[in-house]
This record gives sequence, C-alpha cells and structure tokens, in this order.
Amino acid sequence: MRSLPHALVRRISVLLTFAAGAAGGSLLLAPSALANCCAVKSGGSPNADAIHSLYVIVLVVAVIVFLLVGGALVYAVFSFRASKHPVADQIHGNTRLEIGWTAGAAFILVLLTIVTFIKLPSIIDAPNSNASADQVLSASLTEPNPPNGHKLTICVLGRQFIWRYTYGSGCNKDYYFTKLPYSYQEMVVPAGVTVDLVIQSSDVIHAWWVPSLGGKVDAVPGYTTYTWFRADKAGALYHGQCAQLCGRQHAFMTALVKVVTPAQWVTWMNNQKALIADQNNQVATLRHALIQQGSLTSNGIF
Repeated sequence: MRSLPHALVRRISVLLTFAAGAAGGSLLLAPSALANCCAVKSGGSPNADAIHSLYVIVLVVAVIVFLLVGGALVYAVFSFRASKHPVADQIHGNTRLEIGWTAGAAFILVLLTIVTFIKLPSIIDAPNSNASADQVLSASLTEPNPPNGHKLTICVLGRQFIWRYTYGSGCNKDYYFTKLPYSYQEMVVPAGVTVDLVIQSSDVIHAWWVPSLGGKVDAVPGYTTYTWFRADKAGALYHGQCAQLCGRQHAFMTALVKVVTPAQWVTWMNNQKALIADQNNQVATLRHALIQQGSLTSNGIF
C-alpha cells in the first residue's frame, strides 16, 4: 500500500489543525460558552452576590500570583538554559530575595483574610425584606435573623430522593397538627422577602444547593442547619441539585425555586391551604365510611 506524499500529509495536518482551532474558537466565543466558567453563580440573592465577589477577588489574586511565579519560571528556564550556560553558576542564596517573597506571601494572606472578614457579614447575616413584602411576613426567633426580625421561614426536608418544603414558623416542630402548607421539589417564594431555611434530613446526608441563591448547606440526620436568601426578581426560576451523593437516584434529586410577587404568593398559599383542607376532608369521609362498613376500627386498625 502506497503512503501519501509528505507534502500532502502536511497540508492535511494544517487543514485539520485549522478546522479544530476554528471549531474550538467558535465554541468559546458562543454567548453561553463561558457563562459562569470561572466563578460561582450569582444574581439571585445578596448572599450569592457577596460569595461571588469574594470568589472573584481571591481568583484575581491567585491568577496574578500564578502569572508572576510562572513567568519567573519560564524566564529562568530560557535565560539560564544549558546551551547558554554550559557551566552552572553556584548560588548560595539571596537573603533580600528570600525575605521579599516571604513578606509578599504573608502580605497576600493578610490581605485576603481582611477582605474575607469584610465580606463575611453580608454572606452570613440576613438583611431585611423589601417594604413591599410586609403582607407575607411574621416575626421569628430562629437563626439567621434579619435586623427587624421579619422573615419567611421555610423548612427544607431532604429524603431519598426528593425535597419537601413546609411554609411557616414552627414548620420543623408541629407542621402536621397545624396543617402548614407544603410543596415538593419546587419551592415558591415571594420576591423581596428574606427567606430563612431550616434544613433537615429524614434518612441520609443530603445538601441543599441552588447556586444562584447562595452556598450549599448539608442536611444531616439528627441535626438542623440554617441558611437564607432573598430573591428579588419576580418571575425567576432557579435550578439546584442535591450536592451530596445520597444513593442510587441522587442525580434525580433536583431543587427548584420559583419567585413570584408577594400578592401571587399569598394567593398560592391560600390555594395550598384550601387543597390541604379538601384532602383532609376526603380522608375523613373515607375513614368514616370504612368504620361504618366495619373495614376499619376507630383506632385505625383493619
């Protein structure tokens, strides 16, 4: 079998390289190709924005350090290569240089520490809700707490493999007897309201994480963890995912947060309460009929 001429092989290689470069460049220049490629998501909540800005500051400092160290390394490799310096210079150290890079590294660490402590309050401390959201709020003592104490408490219960959201103060204690509204997978929140999340698990470790709304928080059996967010954009739908490997169907344990106006949220809550009351009435009617037929005793035993 005859081999291709060397010139033809070279031309084909150049064309393939050019085509691969053009394809890669077009992918990189696509509007969504580099979206959130180098930083965490943000834009949905003030704490997510604060996390994003802190991440970018640390990233910029790290890139500058990388370029300085990498540039010095490349310079040393080419400037002091064997072809130019067959005999290596015997250097016993430079005290000023060593003190300089040690002091520089310490300065960078101190700078990042100061910036982190400046940013932490805006990540940890929940802010007040917008004035337009007063109609849906109630005071609560559960941490984290806005300065004026007004917030919406939602309990997030993780279980294999779905999230349950229960709305209202006391949702982690007596939600069953008080018949608090609830939903699965999709959380519905009013825009501009500081939402306090009370996170628990009924089986294994899960992690509730909607990147655009803030950091991820573990749901640990036997413990209660907390976080908060305030979504200001009515009509937005934020996507999340359980961030702890929790079993065979972990990939299906998604989380959605739907943001509506305060008036729409009040309407939705009233509808949820009506649906729960209707379902309870149907169960009570069925229970009474089964007792009358003798299929069920009053203590619920068949």
